[in-house]
Amino acid sequence: MPTYEYACPHCGHAWDKREGFDASTTKKCPQCAKKAQRVLHAPPIVFKGSGFYVTDSRKPESTASESPSESSGAKTTKSDAGASKSTEPAPTP
Repeated sequence: MPTYEYACPHCGHAWDKREGFDASTTKKCPQCAKKAQRVLHAPPIVFKGSGFYVTDSRKPESTASESPSESSGAKTTKSDAGASKSTEPAPTP
């Protein structure tokens, strides 16, 4: 059986009571004898498994974005055979 929290809006008294699921949402306040209501709280939610993180749905980064040779200033050219050649830039006078 769950434990519910009740609060009286008239006198501010709050208490917990262990009741069944079919219990009424309003009770009589034990201090002022007026109508008190059940306090609702957000349920705890735990997301398990894949697909809940931003990194789960992203595609892996391409290795062609920037290679270490491009960041050092060397230029890459392709020949007719499809092989890559790395040439150093000409020195500036």
